[in-house]
Amino acid sequence: MQMRASSWSYAEDFITEPEAVARARERGEKLGATPIGTGTGAALQTLAAAARATSVVEVGTGAGVSGLWLLSGMPARGVLTTIDVSAEHQSAAREAYAEAGIAPHRLRIICGNALTVLPRLTDSAYDMVLVDGHKPDYPVYVEQALRLLRPGGVLAIDNMLWHDKVADPVARDEATTIVRDLGKSLRDDPTLRVALLPVGDGLLTAVTPD
Repeated sequence: MQMRASSWSYAEDFITEPEAVARARERGEKLGATPIGTGTGAALQTLAAAARATSVVEVGTGAGVSGLWLLSGMPARGVLTTIDVSAEHQSAAREAYAEAGIAPHRLRIICGNALTVLPRLTDSAYDMVLVDGHKPDYPVYVEQALRLLRPGGVLAIDNMLWHDKVADPVARDEATTIVRDLGKSLRDDPTLRVALLPVGDGLLTAVTPD
């Protein structure tokens, strides 16, 4: 059964966005760092809480919106490692984290290309990885993410419906094709437990084998 637009909007706004997140969203929109929606943020918060994630990697800091949602679901001792190529975006994110009262020891902010940063991180050392970066590089990010995750760890990938294009077989531009093929390959991996959540622009979640 097709979801009505009113039901989708209701679900997206079901959880109230915290003030610090709303301010980070405003900064992100001004910078052109498109932030995740409230529905996606709430899903990430819940996944981090369910996994009791104390060590999380985020590809794509943006202005800190997704990081704030993740941190709010993590235990107080949890550490977020967040990677972004833009120093300007990370400066805005630092402001967001400070406004939200996030202690500096809970943050590991790395400015650089995730393609070169991720291979330097430790195997099987993380509870959760969020991928929300350059779409053509998604397959490499995900390959690295699966290496980084502990057994039973959680992978989350944003934009996996890619502006409603993934479900349209006529849409065959590069980004759409990459995202579509990646989703299918993860779905068909017998070692993973996968769900594609219709929140925001599509959040694919997967749990690695124990």
